[in-house]
Amino acid sequence: MTIITLPICANYTTPSSSLESGPLTYLTQFRFLLFLSRSPNHYAFPSVAAQIVITLGTFNLSSCRIMEGEPVNVNEFQELARQALPKMYYDFFSGGAEDQHTLKENVEAFRRITFRPRMLVDVSRIDFSTTVLGYNISAPIMIAPTGLHKLAHPEGEIATARAAAASNTIMVLSSVSSCTIEEVASSCNAIRFFQIYVCKNRDVAAQLVQRAERNGYKAIVLTVDVPRPGRREADIKNKMIVPPLKNIEGLVSTEVDNDEGSILEGFAKGAVDASLCWRDIGWLRSITNLPILIKGVLTREDAIKATEVGVAGIVVSNHGGRQLDYTPATITVLEEVVHAVGGKVPVFLDGGVRRGTDVFKALALGAQAVLIGRPVVYGLAAKGEYGVRKVIHMLKDELELTMALSGCPSVKDITRSHVRTEHEKIHSML
Repeated sequence: MTIITLPICANYTTPSSSLESGPLTYLTQFRFLLFLSRSPNHYAFPSVAAQIVITLGTFNLSSCRIMEGEPVNVNEFQELARQALPKMYYDFFSGGAEDQHTLKENVEAFRRITFRPRMLVDVSRIDFSTTVLGYNISAPIMIAPTGLHKLAHPEGEIATARAAAASNTIMVLSSVSSCTIEEVASSCNAIRFFQIYVCKNRDVAAQLVQRAERNGYKAIVLTVDVPRPGRREADIKNKMIVPPLKNIEGLVSTEVDNDEGSILEGFAKGAVDASLCWRDIGWLRSITNLPILIKGVLTREDAIKATEVGVAGIVVSNHGGRQLDYTPATITVLEEVVHAVGGKVPVFLDGGVRRGTDVFKALALGAQAVLIGRPVVYGLAAKGEYGVRKVIHMLKDELELTMALSGCPSVKDITRSHVRTEHEKIHSML
């Protein structure tokens, strides 16, 4: 039996005589059709879809991609998300800064790393479980902090948290989430970390940290690469708006007068504290008993400073290519940071992970685990909680296969000698 899915098309139109126009009306209609095609418990056949179209309006099938069955890899979820979301929201999640060089390099750099597998190793059993800050997780794959999940799906971060719980992994909740710290905490038993930006009014950060601690979050992740927001040109063109930011509602004004571009960018520029510096880590440590991870480190120099000020971990990150364009891909600087830290604190990698092979490569180069951002959002947009769980499951399956074919029965067996970087390839030819 062939399962036919009918993703939503960008040029879907409705006659004014039959339906109201406007993006919210379209989105409601889109989600209704999409539900029938993407639910794992329902089938959508062309004859059924045609009857629905007669009721809802004109659905231009000629420009739609017809997909048979479920996605078979994480990358296929991106196309489903593009079809499901309004252009403004898809561009917000998928876009990067300026020329988007770093955005592309984050993914491409993984492809330039090759394997050095070992043969005749007993891989009849594969164990990819690990620990992060003492917490056991099923695989070295965590959910990165990304904001505004309700733009992707009505259940927002609650659906993401439930998927994290079902997958036995850690979710890092963004401070600019659509759902509150308390709502996510009460939704499931997932291990949760909380990410913050420091606003000009330091009391805002203090209140957020204290709320997270009261509600059972296990660590604070401080993002340090946003003294000002990067120039995200798609958001400027789309005049990206600021949806309700529930965690800071009533604490920070979201009223921004910015007729020339992204209202979201204007809000961030006015709210974030550009004076934040290394000595302020001491202030943050003084207001919480939770361990503090620092996210946004790309150099040896900053890695050394991070250990000196007493952080509990480092996330190598370039903000998904959304801040300073032409910074290096995170996988290319991971070893530099790992060597600088010298085992004093764990190092994690964020950015560009799309395959289980990418996870393996990051572990081989010294990461304790990786964080995934956009793949989670794409899975959420396409199929809700089920989509997020599916994305994580796919990466786990691919990691397990990579470990078996490389001769590594556990994550502890993955070593630097299992991969060859581009630099090593060039050096070997000299």
